[in-house]
Amino acid sequence: MHICSLLPSATEILFALGLGDSVVGVTHECDFPPEAAKKPPLIRPRVDPQAPPALIDQQVTELVARGESIYSVDAELLASLAPDLIITQDLCHVCAASPDDLATALAGLSKRPKILSLMPHSLADVWDDIRKIGEATGRRRDAQGLVITLEQKVAAIEMRVAHSPRPRVLCLEWMDPFYAAGHWVPEMVMKAGGEDVLGRASEPSFRATAEQIAEAAAEIIVVMPCGYSLRRAAAEFTFKDLPSSWDRLPAIREQRVFAVDANSYFSRPGPRLSDGVELLAHLFHPQIVPLSVSREAFQRLQSL
Repeated sequence: MHICSLLPSATEILFALGLGDSVVGVTHECDFPPEAAKKPPLIRPRVDPQAPPALIDQQVTELVARGESIYSVDAELLASLAPDLIITQDLCHVCAASPDDLATALAGLSKRPKILSLMPHSLADVWDDIRKIGEATGRRRDAQGLVITLEQKVAAIEMRVAHSPRPRVLCLEWMDPFYAAGHWVPEMVMKAGGEDVLGRASEPSFRATAEQIAEAAAEIIVVMPCGYSLRRAAAEFTFKDLPSSWDRLPAIREQRVFAVDANSYFSRPGPRLSDGVELLAHLFHPQIVPLSVSREAFQRLQSL
């Protein structure tokens, strides 16, 4: 089977199911596991991913307003790869090629591949998507085994922190403008023993004002800009002029602001979300939950 993955999360799932050799095409962002980056990239961004957050937001807004896609599909490469299965999504067009772009590329194929479109909003949806990929690739048993392992890990963390005080947590998915993280992130916060003060479980992230954030009285702030590495997330917070109203936030006063590797543990709806739950639980309850993932997964930030 020849598989093209138009999602970094789907690429991770395919490799976790032992299907790395069947993956013939990926996106420019597929970098985990490392061997995935060696596959031909089918997707290219029409925005500058290295631009400042405000400029990225402006570029995305302008493209969407014009009805244009944020990504381009290499139709010629796609045709040459002759995929049997293409995995994409219809959740967030800032994260993947639009259905229209993909449809245009598919029109030039002599053989119509099977399309599996994912649209997860919660952890349960993510685990179910793993099962769907297993079903579509003949790896149903492997997928079910992986899901059970992930569910058990999260459940064990949830039980461990069940009787601990729940800190008030703010998860920032973007810094300019400010966005509160949504979809599976508020659920991850809850399972890790925290209370998300702005995020809405299973609903999209949303733009929040500086005053809304100040009034939320968060005791912990987790900086997780969508798709950013730890280093870039930390830099975005460190060099941003924070509103003076944030001075009264407990998280700022008590130096409980953390940047995390969002790209690995929060932005992508794949197997490593279970590690993200563990990471959050460690940040919320460090005396109760040890950290098994890399210490480079987070960084405590010194408030200005």
